[in-house]
Amino acid sequence: MQGAGAPRRQGQGPAGMGALGRLWVLLLTYLLTTLDLTSLFMQFSTLPYLSRRLGLDSATFGYLQTSFGVLQLLGGPVFGRFADQHGARAAFTVSFLASSALYLLLAAACSPALPGAALLFASRLPSALMHTLPAAQMVIADLSAPEERPAALGRLGLCFGMGTILGSLLGGTLSTTCGIQCPAFVALVANLLGAVLSFTCIPASTKGPSAHAQAAPPGAPQAGVFDLKAIARLLRQPGVLPVFLVKVISGFPSGLFMVMFSVVCMDVFRLEAAQASYLVSFSGLLFMVIQGLVVGRLSSHFSEAALLRASMLGFMVVGLAMALMSTVFHFCLLMPGLVFSMCTLNVVTDSMLTKAVSASDTGTMLGLCASVQPLTRTLGPTLGGLLYRSFGVPVFGHLQFAVNLLVLVLLALWRQPMPQKTVKVR
Repeated sequence: MQGAGAPRRQGQGPAGMGALGRLWVLLLTYLLTTLDLTSLFMQFSTLPYLSRRLGLDSATFGYLQTSFGVLQLLGGPVFGRFADQHGARAAFTVSFLASSALYLLLAAACSPALPGAALLFASRLPSALMHTLPAAQMVIADLSAPEERPAALGRLGLCFGMGTILGSLLGGTLSTTCGIQCPAFVALVANLLGAVLSFTCIPASTKGPSAHAQAAPPGAPQAGVFDLKAIARLLRQPGVLPVFLVKVISGFPSGLFMVMFSVVCMDVFRLEAAQASYLVSFSGLLFMVIQGLVVGRLSSHFSEAALLRASMLGFMVVGLAMALMSTVFHFCLLMPGLVFSMCTLNVVTDSMLTKAVSASDTGTMLGLCASVQPLTRTLGPTLGGLLYRSFGVPVFGHLQFAVNLLVLVLLALWRQPMPQKTVKVR
């Protein structure tokens, strides 16, 4: 389903870009995404220790995390529209410069001579423009053919896995050997390098001529970056809203559990900080293998609707197991199923949604998709904490089973076709 009605040339890229040029841009996009995620996970691994050193209690640290989620939630759709209108080069460059500002303020917060707590909260402000992953997804969607898109988007799982593993290890190692400010300085240098590479090597636009024609019809005024009506218009296109709601609702219970994961590691699994970091690295390895290799292969043999239903069935099975788990060994056994369901849901829904809108709107659509995770991070600490204190860990499994069962039944009763290829991709 094309959604826009006009013929599309997605996968062709801008005029004059050959196959070798597209391959180079895609490889650079994966490299920049890995660089961004490594820096981000370096920050995640050291932020709790920095906040503790600055005297912040757990409630204040929760406000700090929530502010990051809210700003990313608000900035995602606007940044996506900015990427559609100004191109991939501008999107990557702005994102890396915003990340550089965040790490500069974070490094300054480590200085005893400066107001650390105020700078720590101020460092969250640039996060509204930190959207390297949606920018990378837009480039991949623009330069890949529709039938190749799930596999191409799935390879970002390799970047996510590498970023999780390298970021966690580098963050802990650098903060222990060189001081807690060292990861912030390293991330600052890395993101400045990313900004230079983006400005010099990423093409100004990765969209084909037909996309530019759709974005600016002759005589029609162009909507601005902050035009919320233009953003909401995408959700009203045929087949878009149901898939977007599936993405939000089906993955929300697992997102709640991941928000509370550090608490579960301490209270239920009785893990030390080092042991918990090994568990995070294991999950990063699973993401790298499953999203980077498995989902792409499955997408060449099964339709996207079949994979979407498989992800919900996986969530249901894992939910039942999660309700019964009591040790970290049990969690390690169910983690591959959980990671498979999360990866399949995210990759398939992103692919379906970018196919359902015009080529000129893929960035905006991916910006909306990128707001789903910040929404979970915003609501998760309060809602997840309330559920955990009232019912314990099993409630996350029961909720995951019930929600995905309901979504699966509603999809079976829904008679309209979903935006997908109806035949298997050969």
